[in-house]
Amino acid sequence: MKDLLLIALYAALGAGIAGLLGWPVIRLLRRRSVALSLFCVAVVTVLAMTSGTAAVAQAMFLSDHDFGVVITVLSMAAVVSLLTAALLGRQAVAGSRALTLAARTVGSDTGFAAPAEPLGSELAALSAELSATSARLAESRTREKALEHSRRELIAWISHDLRTPLAGLRAMAEALEDGVAEDPARYLLGIRTEVDRLAGMVDDLFELSRIQAGALSLSLARVSVYDLVGDAIAGAYPLARQRGIRLEGEEVAAEPVEVDGREITRVLGNLLVNAIRSTPEDGVVAVAARREADEVVLSVTDGCGGIPEQDLTRVFETGWRGGTARTPRAAAPGARQDHGDSGAGLGLAIVRGIVEAHSGRASVRNVTGGCCFEIALPAAVAPR
Repeated sequence: MKDLLLIALYAALGAGIAGLLGWPVIRLLRRRSVALSLFCVAVVTVLAMTSGTAAVAQAMFLSDHDFGVVITVLSMAAVVSLLTAALLGRQAVAGSRALTLAARTVGSDTGFAAPAEPLGSELAALSAELSATSARLAESRTREKALEHSRRELIAWISHDLRTPLAGLRAMAEALEDGVAEDPARYLLGIRTEVDRLAGMVDDLFELSRIQAGALSLSLARVSVYDLVGDAIAGAYPLARQRGIRLEGEEVAAEPVEVDGREITRVLGNLLVNAIRSTPEDGVVAVAARREADEVVLSVTDGCGGIPEQDLTRVFETGWRGGTARTPRAAAPGARQDHGDSGAGLGLAIVRGIVEAHSGRASVRNVTGGCCFEIALPAAVAPR
């Protein structure tokens, strides 16, 4: 037992000296190539094993022949170990270089191109993370392009819609100024109408900017959707009567929701105005509300004839209005126009923004003879 402890001590001293000498070298090479670091680790290991074995051999007073055999065996083991370390280092460097080249494709139009050769588990995990990051960047870029396109479209629509009432205002003002207006009161009413249209557009732009900036402040209160629908229908009734549209709100359940009543009333008002404008005379616009699991779904169904399937996903985009047919026309002097006719493609974008601010969702689908807009709001928690 004493001899074994003495041999272990000699082996530890020999290996420890090699390890102490090799540790600073490995520290100095930590910023160098992985292959060089692996090779140095193998060299230190071989030297530690060799020195420890040599120390034990000397302590045991081996013969020259036996000592030569030990050194030969150690040398062969050292050569194999160093070659293996060199090959492993080369493989690690090749995988690292391949992943470095592949990383340059992150965020490109073609997407991340993973290395073809097999990688170690750590590099494979890094490759998977780079692939996921590239996918997120591509999604973000697509969303940014869509937003930019929507912004350009909005600017074009706003420019057109501003030019139209301004042209009418100029014409009526010049007629009054030149004294050629046969009925000045009618022209003044037309000016007031165009000013109201411009004010409505500015209000919509301001509201949309608040929503997109996350500055929409909500005053939540527990209310019944029956009351919300009633208020919205009352506000839209004059426009519906003017256009010969019948409003129906019989299928409205008195379900409670915790919302900002003023904002949700505006949402329903925008949906009703759009529905009334899109429905032919003598048509019907129906409002309904129902409970589905933890949500209360409010719907507005019109008789517009439906929306093309390829446009359904764009309905709630800022500035999108589906075609020039929806562009408001300039008012004749004294002609009555409602605020619904002054929209600049912002109403439905405002609807989605307000609903999402309430942690809800807005959607649209085609139904027989028209389309159905739905907003789903979280149901109010029952009071204890």
